[in-house]
Amino acid sequence: MHPNPAFRWPKSANDHADADERAALEALIAQIGFGMIFATTPDGPRVAHVPVFSTGDGALQFHLSRGNALTKSLPGMTALCVINGPEAYISPDWYGIDDQVPTWNYLSLELEGPVREMEREGLVGLLDDLAAQNEEKLAPKTPWNRDKMDAGKFDKMVDSIVGFEMEIMAWRPTAKFSQNKTAEARNNAADALDAIGRRAVAHMMREFSSK
Repeated sequence: MHPNPAFRWPKSANDHADADERAALEALIAQIGFGMIFATTPDGPRVAHVPVFSTGDGALQFHLSRGNALTKSLPGMTALCVINGPEAYISPDWYGIDDQVPTWNYLSLELEGPVREMEREGLVGLLDDLAAQNEEKLAPKTPWNRDKMDAGKFDKMVDSIVGFEMEIMAWRPTAKFSQNKTAEARNNAADALDAIGRRAVAHMMREFSSK
């Protein structure tokens, strides 16, 4: 999480975010749907890149292949998950004000908590939830589901992965979109980002300037 409170979102979000803030952060997890799990193993620090699913009640679920370097070490450990949103380099020339330096604007969420291994039934439920959540984003495409697979082949593939659930004890979001600049400077930089096709960050600079 960025040390400057101006870049924290929601404004009062911290390790104990209130219900509205928690709902906003869980919606962000659902929208992005992908993150990185960091933990220390006997062989040193490791990271895994995984699809993630928020249960809506303070837990994060994900799965790893049995051969992943983290799989054997994760149960019972405290791990860190990072979920990154849009990002872009910001040139100081864009602000239209003197004595600025280059920076990077970005959206990111850090989640921390203990991890447990899921039972097979829970893992299958997670796979169904992940597919349903992401297939919904592809509408009007007819959603895929595992009924389209051979059941035996699906079971064999499930045997090759392990499901995990993190109890989220800390939520640390960062939304760094030049909130420490004037409205004119932010809009100037957003216009420049639009011109080079970085529209997501440009939109967020305008959105967060009004918060």
